[in-house]
Amino acid sequence: MQQVLITDGVHPLLIDGLEQMGFRCVYEPQISLEAVRQRVKDYVGMIINSKIRVDRAMLDAAVQMRFIGRLGSGLEIIDLAYAAERGVAVHSAPEGNRNAVAEHAMGMLLALANNLLAADRGVRDRIWRREAMRGWELWGKTVGIIGFGNTGRSFASKLESFGVRILAYDKYHPFFSDQFSSVRNSDLAEIQAEADIISLHLPLTAEVHHLVDASFLEACREGVIIINTSRGQVVRTSDLLAALSSGRVGGACLDVFENEKVATFSEAESRTYEALYRRPDVILSPHVAGWTRESKQRLAEVLLRKIRATEYSRNPAQEVD
Repeated sequence: MQQVLITDGVHPLLIDGLEQMGFRCVYEPQISLEAVRQRVKDYVGMIINSKIRVDRAMLDAAVQMRFIGRLGSGLEIIDLAYAAERGVAVHSAPEGNRNAVAEHAMGMLLALANNLLAADRGVRDRIWRREAMRGWELWGKTVGIIGFGNTGRSFASKLESFGVRILAYDKYHPFFSDQFSSVRNSDLAEIQAEADIISLHLPLTAEVHHLVDASFLEACREGVIIINTSRGQVVRTSDLLAALSSGRVGGACLDVFENEKVATFSEAESRTYEALYRRPDVILSPHVAGWTRESKQRLAEVLLRKIRATEYSRNPAQEVD
């Protein structure tokens, strides 16, 4: 029986669906990258998350591989060009967690604007500091969204009822104003000059690596808020920290980081992150923006639908209902 390796926690419906298609699922959510490399030759399909990097060597070893399903949106962990050359279908599932990411970004922004973390700690310590906890409202602000794909559009839909002006820029999806009456097509320069809040919704590519650096932030409106729920490497952390310290940046909401493996921090990284962690004008979370109970199911549904479609196209006689 043809086998599919599942390397991360998934909703049971994905396993059930693949088994109904005739596959035997090998479910090993704790498997290491090295173990996958040693055993990949045995599988016609893989379901992966960010810990598994599918490079040229792995694809060469995956002699039976027909499809790879990515639990999420980021495809920088897969050599897409070589996968295509080898005839391996690659599926991502940004539709599955776009709402979760947008809600998380919205929650972080509201928590920052209303000093909710500090207010909560104060009340728990029986400290009643009302004036010190006075926040600010989104109403009347300008929000710039850089990257207007699945998550950028979902974030825009959440913002529409808050009375904000929305500017959006996407180099590869430039025409969207007809779908969002309150969103205006923009560019980086206009967003930097006019946005009170900038939210990043970008895939990680060489083009956007360290897009948000010292020069980018220097061109932004003073006191701008930076939200990043996309990929940590889009922001140069040391430059963001310097801009927060100088007041050029008024606050940040970060769900992703340049280095998310705490045990591997260099001395310089440790100093940078410790300084970031101490700042009261920063809201942090451990790369969980797309990590909800509902998104776990939706990711499974999206991947199953896409895998069925490609498997059926390979063999139209196969039943893939």
